[in-house]
Amino acid sequence: MDKLLQILKRGEGENVEFKEYLTKYHLKEGRFKQLACQMNHRIIMGRGKAIYVIGVSDSGKIRGISESQFSETVEIIKKIAKEVNAKVESIEKYSINGGFVGILEIRKDRAKEHIMIGTAGHVDHGKSTLVGCLITGKPDDGDGATRIYLDVLKHEIERGLSADLSFAVFGFKDGKAIKLKNPMNKSEKAWIVENADKIVSFVDTVGHEPWLRTTIRGLLGQKIDYGLLVVAADDGVMRTTKEHLGILLAMDLPVLIAITKIDLVDEGRVKEVIEDVSRILRTVGRIPFVVKNFDDAKKAVKAISENSLVVPIVKTSAITLEGYDLLEEILFRLPKRYHAGDDFLMYIDRIYKITGVGTVVSGTVKSGEISEGDEVYVGPFQDGEFKRAKVQSIEMHYYRIEKAKSGDIVGLALKGVKYNELRRGMVLSKKLPKAVWEFEADVYVFTHPTLIKKGYEPVVHIETISETVIFKEIDKDYLKAGDRGRVRMRFKYHPYYVYEGQKFIFREGRSKGMGEIKTIFE
Repeated sequence: MDKLLQILKRGEGENVEFKEYLTKYHLKEGRFKQLACQMNHRIIMGRGKAIYVIGVSDSGKIRGISESQFSETVEIIKKIAKEVNAKVESIEKYSINGGFVGILEIRKDRAKEHIMIGTAGHVDHGKSTLVGCLITGKPDDGDGATRIYLDVLKHEIERGLSADLSFAVFGFKDGKAIKLKNPMNKSEKAWIVENADKIVSFVDTVGHEPWLRTTIRGLLGQKIDYGLLVVAADDGVMRTTKEHLGILLAMDLPVLIAITKIDLVDEGRVKEVIEDVSRILRTVGRIPFVVKNFDDAKKAVKAISENSLVVPIVKTSAITLEGYDLLEEILFRLPKRYHAGDDFLMYIDRIYKITGVGTVVSGTVKSGEISEGDEVYVGPFQDGEFKRAKVQSIEMHYYRIEKAKSGDIVGLALKGVKYNELRRGMVLSKKLPKAVWEFEADVYVFTHPTLIKKGYEPVVHIETISETVIFKEIDKDYLKAGDRGRVRMRFKYHPYYVYEGQKFIFREGRSKGMGEIKTIFE
């Protein structure tokens, strides 16, 4: 009994969760995902152990539940634990006020969390600099010195503009951020993957408008958990800012916002930009939450974990590193978003031919797990067929691993397929997928200068797929900006593997819209 009272006195914490009771309602897909995500995060924060107290309110007030409610709650917690590869190791049961209260200890071996953050925002608003300062702990020189850690192409470094996706790894060990002395050093990145309790992978996208397709590919194709939108205090909200925010929200991603370059303006201007950002968020049904201290950071993470409509806003300066401690605190506490799917699936993002290794494909594991030596189907090829290939080796951020799971960014060395026969947008799967030429989707048109009619040919972005489609049939005479409709589409050049429920962006010039696949035509 003393143990129970001590836990209740301390309240919910890093690895302690209070639940009154759970029912079959909590097994419904959306709620079950949320609970699995919550449990996995509690286990991570507890270094492999979580404590669940049942029969008490969220505030820790003893309620006491019936025998049947106690048994049902325990069984549901066991199912949630199994989902995250953990197990309930002990159950302590107390009879109080005619009801029951329990303490469940949940454990998981080698608990490690890997979250994916996609950065977005207008060109020169400091996306790459923000990430560079975070992973090194070093201030910028005012001229983008830390940006070199992410801009990996020669012309990017020279021009100071990112032209392709770049990746960075950030880690926490024993609750403290691991700073990289030299982020260009592959062995340092590999050390983080091996030793960190929690890994944060940044997918740094492109702010320059001509490379919008690359930004969309980064946000749609990399299994992002959260979007990090940057807004420079001097420039404020730009058209690209709104466009990138629209893409993040269209993909149902929880969003964080960093107001950068606050050292360049006075406090009045910073307040004005935050008000502009907050107003835009409210118009699209989001709730702005300005983070001013560590307590706010904890509250913001709890809020965004329970309700993805909440958007934390942090003021930052790469020169003084103001606000970076709050960003670190948020990143440390942010839970991995739970993604359903037991079967291995990965969309190919990049393809390499490496001397001594052969064909290597990279991307983010969308679901399931893959191990060295596994056989996979790769495709579809032009004729709609898939080829068998063997996974020779797996690397994550330059560290050799034996197994990769959902959400990991990996490179897979393949035997059985050639470099020149693969293309971006193909998939790797353990089960034989089916190639798709045509599908039907519900679409919503953001912007379009005229009318969209049958025969319209925009580029559609689904996962890492970027392909022209033909609007073969529309359920009305035409679509215009702001309209919704049902459209039958056909890939113009190649078949792909897509499935019902996938969301996508389509664009053509400055015309843009989003959609969700409803029916597949085989």
